[in-house]
Amino acid sequence: MQKLTFSDLDLHPALQSAVAAEGYTHPTPIQAQAIGPVLDGRDLLAVAQTGTGKTAAFALPALHRLTNANPPSPGRARVLVLTPTRELAIQIDESFHAYGKLLRSSHTVIYGGVGQRSQVRAMARGVDVLSATPGRLLDLIGQGHVHLDEVGIFILDEADRMLDMGFIHDVRRIIERLPSDRQTLLFSATMPGAITELSRKILRKPVRVEVTPAATTVERIDQSVLLVEKADKTRLLAHVLDAPEIERALVFTRTKHGANKVVRKLEQGSVRAEAIHGNKSQSARQRALRNFKEGRIRVLVATDIAARGIDVDGISHVINYDLPNIPESYVHRIGRTARAGAHGVAISFCGVDERPYLRDIERLIKQRVQVVQGHRYESTVAPEEHKSAARPKNPSRRRRRRRAPRGARQR
Repeated sequence: MQKLTFSDLDLHPALQSAVAAEGYTHPTPIQAQAIGPVLDGRDLLAVAQTGTGKTAAFALPALHRLTNANPPSPGRARVLVLTPTRELAIQIDESFHAYGKLLRSSHTVIYGGVGQRSQVRAMARGVDVLSATPGRLLDLIGQGHVHLDEVGIFILDEADRMLDMGFIHDVRRIIERLPSDRQTLLFSATMPGAITELSRKILRKPVRVEVTPAATTVERIDQSVLLVEKADKTRLLAHVLDAPEIERALVFTRTKHGANKVVRKLEQGSVRAEAIHGNKSQSARQRALRNFKEGRIRVLVATDIAARGIDVDGISHVINYDLPNIPESYVHRIGRTARAGAHGVAISFCGVDERPYLRDIERLIKQRVQVVQGHRYESTVAPEEHKSAARPKNPSRRRRRRRAPRGARQR
């Protein structure tokens, strides 16, 4: 059977040209399954993780449908994309710019942490596509600068992360202001109960697309774990980063303070690195991300929330300096490598107090993560019995989150 190409999809010629300019020839599974129904005006429920090509899956058909839409009125948008983080909002806006440049579509992005003057000015003219985070969007709605009564397509991206970050109430407030006669697309990496309930309320006879089962790992990623004492983690990280095959590494810590500490220690050892987390200013976060993308730094240290939305090709390694206490976060983390068909490596450091987290992760991914033995900083504490991962005795029972060690809660 011949593989589907973008030219097989019924997209506007200007979009076909833009896709070709980006170097795309064959749609990813999420794109192949989602673009057609969205072009037909259907609502969509898509279970897809970051790195599957989901932005193009909604941006391309949304732009196509805008070609027949009336120009937006002042203070209004035709398409609203709601995202949980500033970085993701910015990247989605950049994607709409790249795909829609030959259509001359207008677009802007709204997020907090920066002055609102330029955002207000952009919305005063009206835009075809508005990408926004919930808090700043509600602020500008309350001030009368943004009105949602002309939104024809509403896209809720990373809905499960909206829930994790406590934004679900704001999301509901925004949805209440949208026209009832609209097309709605909901994307989520996982489908917890609250998101399932929300999808039933806002979607009308949706097409469901699930390109990979929720919370599964990417097959092209080699996973390993190094048992280490907590005090030796920084030295172990510097030792691991000495390997020449590590071209670009994303390092995860559990806390903002931990991210800063790791960067300081690495720089003392002449490893160029920067941190990205919620306490950093927006300009600092964007600068660090740009330096990482453009190769000026080889190592980016991030917390889970700050890293959500990082879409950087060529990340050769993901290193879990701290194991997450929520096993689903492990899946999201390692999915930052092995993008666009490439091979990837995920290395995890596991302290004595983190071994229960490792067991939870293995239960979730239903496989054992290889333990690397004999490394320089291997823990001298005898490991607990390391059983092969298996399904929980009662798979229907809701998995409980383990509490992080005191002083090391997730940020």
